[in-house]
Amino acid sequence: MFSFRRCGHRVATSLTKQHLPFAGLSRDSAAPSPHFDVVVIGGGHAGTEAAAAAARCGSRTLLLTHRVDKIGQMSCNPSFGGIGKGHLMREVDALDGLCSRICDQSGVHYKVLNRRKGPAVWGLRAQIDRKLYKQNMQKEILNTPQLTVREGAVEDLILDEPEPEHAGKCRVSGVVLVDGSIIYAESVILTTGTFLRGMIVIGLEMHPAGRLGDQPSIGLAQTLEKLGFVMGRLKTGTPPRIAKETINFSILNKQTPDNPSIPFSFVNKAVWIKPEDQLPCYLTHTNPKVDKIVLENLHLNSHVKETTRGPRYCPSIESKVLRFPNRLHQVWLEPEGMDSDLIYPQGLSVTLPAELQEKMITCIRGLEKAKMIQPGYGVQYDYLDPRQITPSLETHLVQRLFFAGQINGTTGYEEAAAQGVIAGINASLRVSRKPPFIISRTEGYIGVLIDDLTTLGTCEPYRMFTSRVEFRLSLRPDNADSRLTIRGYKEAGCVSQQRYERASWMKSSLKEGISVLKSIEFSSSKWKQLIPQASISIVKSLPIRALDVLKYEEVDMELLAKAVPESLKKYTQCRELAERLKIEATYESVLNHQLQEIKEVQREEALQLPKDLDYLTLRDVSLSHEVREKLHFSRPQTIGAASRIPGVTPAAIINLLRFVKTTQQRQGQQKKKGVGRGFGDVAYVFKYP
Repeated sequence: MFSFRRCGHRVATSLTKQHLPFAGLSRDSAAPSPHFDVVVIGGGHAGTEAAAAAARCGSRTLLLTHRVDKIGQMSCNPSFGGIGKGHLMREVDALDGLCSRICDQSGVHYKVLNRRKGPAVWGLRAQIDRKLYKQNMQKEILNTPQLTVREGAVEDLILDEPEPEHAGKCRVSGVVLVDGSIIYAESVILTTGTFLRGMIVIGLEMHPAGRLGDQPSIGLAQTLEKLGFVMGRLKTGTPPRIAKETINFSILNKQTPDNPSIPFSFVNKAVWIKPEDQLPCYLTHTNPKVDKIVLENLHLNSHVKETTRGPRYCPSIESKVLRFPNRLHQVWLEPEGMDSDLIYPQGLSVTLPAELQEKMITCIRGLEKAKMIQPGYGVQYDYLDPRQITPSLETHLVQRLFFAGQINGTTGYEEAAAQGVIAGINASLRVSRKPPFIISRTEGYIGVLIDDLTTLGTCEPYRMFTSRVEFRLSLRPDNADSRLTIRGYKEAGCVSQQRYERASWMKSSLKEGISVLKSIEFSSSKWKQLIPQASISIVKSLPIRALDVLKYEEVDMELLAKAVPESLKKYTQCRELAERLKIEATYESVLNHQLQEIKEVQREEALQLPKDLDYLTLRDVSLSHEVREKLHFSRPQTIGAASRIPGVTPAAIINLLRFVKTTQQRQGQQKKKGVGRGFGDVAYVFKYP
């Protein structure tokens, strides 16, 4: 080995057996340095969850962040949850994570989205008081046993020889800070967010920053590049902030919170604030004047012209105007806190010069006299191809180095938190040489998220949706604790005894309750006498189970228990148990249907797709615009190949499969009659339930 001086320390430039390039310091430092089991870099949503999870698992953990007072900062939208994202939060909470409990203490408007579509796809969502969330998160993090928090920017990684069982790979053994100090670690987790060579853009102006007011990570990005990691570039953006008192809310559509408000965390029976004390949101829309300002000033907008991919499902107003011309676009006016004077215009992410942003805002209904306090801006940053990490989030190239959050190409607080808790658990398990904690696609939305990233990668900021999940009828927000809490306690040690006991009781009570409901049978006429409110047909001759009666919309456990009190009254004493029994009954039959569809796709993976299929103009099958684009670009040869394209949903695969099979059958029949038709002429539409 030979070395040279850098920042006053000896720098190892020896190549490993894989001939990895230089990227770290040697261990031979004169002064003793602190040593931790796990070091987490970054105090954002992924970093806080990772650090807390590692500490809960019993590891001596250090959280390194640029500024302690920025821990828990909500850099973009003042909200948590939503469709798909709410599922992730429930699963993070099931593993004793932080964000759900903090949201229950910090929200100002709680709402369940997708109410009309059933509990499997309900999206728990809340507007959050930024100041409260930051305060509560810092209080939690700074008082977590086994967790130390320190300010500092990481410049480099320390690498050691590989472990014997992993010959050929180097191993991370610590980090070097910008000031030259060294911290040793058994595992390191990078949760750098948008800080890797981050660049903020407003109009034609660009300056280095991970977010407004914070310096980017340049040295660490260079280290990862030198190590041989495949890196890419992504972009995102944020809307301007508007003074609340300058908005005319009286002419806008008012959105009120749910009553009662449903908490995110399984350990909370209610949120901290009553519905009547919560803040409303308001809805307005863009108009042709907004489109005109955007289109006439594209030459002043370098962020939009940049070919780097931005988020598909949270695009800038410029992207929406270009992709969907002559449309009105929703703008939700969301409060930033109880005592905040700012309003966040969700849906109005923009990177035009500041003066044009203000001009655009005043074109919108209700905002004619609005005053802009802070302009919107874009952020461009490096990310690592997530196919370079394992399902435990450990990198393939470097042992004991883990990535979590936007560094893996995701977008959103919830996706970051989900990766953070898994990275923290596995970094800790790695120290004690225990098997990794892996969540499969069949077990959770977290499993789908990580599997999508590690097997398919991403070329645009990845966002979680219910449509990405094959088993979404069984992976519901209500049963995340039954799926993950017991595993988290027994396999990872990241769950408290109290939470484990609660989840175990709930799981056994549900199993017992369903068994009892299946065992109770009466004739339809008897049920009609007992529960006249239910729309039960008395012409049915076979006995009906109580579980089937509970499926009727107008029947709940309270009503059923009044009809059969001696057997069912005990299951109404816990409101949550009663509600979950109702949900289990609702999905009993459709779960069987879903499993049949999954088996159907598995059987037909080799089915050839027609080469002349025009996905963009095809009217005969229900496919989203995104799916059509991806199929058109990839031109998959088989159903199996189509199912592995990122963004092509299980629902789309079912629809496509049935369309192709039915069309082939029809063509076969017509061929016998001497009549031929192409795929573009068949008029059948299949819709996934």
